[in-house]
Amino acid sequence: MRDGRQVAHRSPGEEEPWGGVRPFSIKTKLGALVVISVLITTGLSMIAVHTKTELRFITVFSMVATLLITQFVAHSLTAPLDEMNAVARSISRGDYTRRVSESRRDELGDLSETINVMADELEAQDRQRKELVANVSHELRTPIAGLRAVLENIVDGVTEADPETMRTALKQTERLGRLVETLLDLSRLDNGVIPLKLRRFEVWPYLSGVLKEANMVASVRAGIASGSGSHTRTDVHLHLDVSPPELTAHADPERIHQVVANLIDNAVKHSPPHGRVTVKARRGPQPESLELEILDEGPGIPRSEWHRVFERFNRGVVSRPHGPGSDGGTGLGLAIARWAVDLHGGRIGVAESDRGCRIIVTLPGLSSVTG
Repeated sequence: MRDGRQVAHRSPGEEEPWGGVRPFSIKTKLGALVVISVLITTGLSMIAVHTKTELRFITVFSMVATLLITQFVAHSLTAPLDEMNAVARSISRGDYTRRVSESRRDELGDLSETINVMADELEAQDRQRKELVANVSHELRTPIAGLRAVLENIVDGVTEADPETMRTALKQTERLGRLVETLLDLSRLDNGVIPLKLRRFEVWPYLSGVLKEANMVASVRAGIASGSGSHTRTDVHLHLDVSPPELTAHADPERIHQVVANLIDNAVKHSPPHGRVTVKARRGPQPESLELEILDEGPGIPRSEWHRVFERFNRGVVSRPHGPGSDGGTGLGLAIARWAVDLHGGRIGVAESDRGCRIIVTLPGLSSVTG
C-alpha cells in the first residue's frame, strides 16, 4: 500500500496469467494491427473484384484505413511514454510528488508501476534524509549550547575552572562524542562495511559479562552525571536467565554485544524505580541458533507504535518515557540493534507482554551467511 493505493507486484519468477501471455500486451496489439490491415486490404480487394471497382481506388482506401488504425495504435503507445518522460524529468529535478497513471494492462503498465514505486521510494528516502538532518541538528544543538555556555562563563570570569565546572563541560563533550560514534556505527551498518566475524561461543558467560559491564558503566556515569544519552541508573536490577546453562550460539559476539547492550540500556531507561530487567536466552530451532528476550517493567509500548520502535530517532510516545537518571538518549540505539540483527539474517521485534515491554531477538545460527 503506497499513498492509499494498493499495488500488486509480481516476483521475477512469477508467471503471467493466461498461460504467460498478456491479453493486451504490445506484441498482441501489433499483431492485431497487422491482421486488421491484411483483412481490410483483402476485404476491399474482394469488393473491388465483385463490384468491378478500379484497383487504384481500393488501394487508396486500404492505405487510408491502415494509416488511421496505425495512428490510433501509435498514439496509444507513445502517449504513456510522454507521460513517463515528464514524470522522470520531474524526479530528476527533485520533485517526487508526480506519478504515472497505471490504467494500462500491458508492458507499459508494468513500467508505469515500476516508475511509481521508484518515485515512492525516492520520496521516502528524501523525507528520511531531511528528518535525519533535522534530528541530528537538534541532537547536536543541546550539548554544543551547554558546552559553549560553560566555556563562556569561564572565559568571562563568571565561574572558575573548578572540578565541578569542568565536570559539566565533560558531560557535554561526552554526549557529543557518543552521538557522533553512534551515527558512525549506523552509517557503517547502512553501507554494509562492517563484516561479520562469526564464531561459536557460550551464551551464559558471554551475556553475564554484558550485564556486568552495563552495571559498571551505569555506576561510573552516575558518579559523574554524564548525561551522555545512556542510562545512569543503579536502582534497576538486571536478571539473566539462560536455559540450558550450557547453551551455545554461532554469531558475531561484538555485534550481538551491541544489540544486547542497547536493548538493556533502553529497558533500564523505561523501568520504574527499583524495577527489574530480565534477559532470557533459549535455543532456537536451527543448530547453534539463539532466541533472546529482553523484558522490563515499564509502561510498555502501544501496539500502534510497534512498527516504529526501531526507526531512527524514535523515542516513543508514552507520557513518561524515561525513568530517573536518564536524559532520553538519541533514539538511535534500537535502530542500531535492528541493523546488527539484520546483518545476521535474524529478526527483532516487540512481542505481547502482560507488563512492560518485551523484545524478542532471533538469530539463525549456522544457517546464517558467514562473513
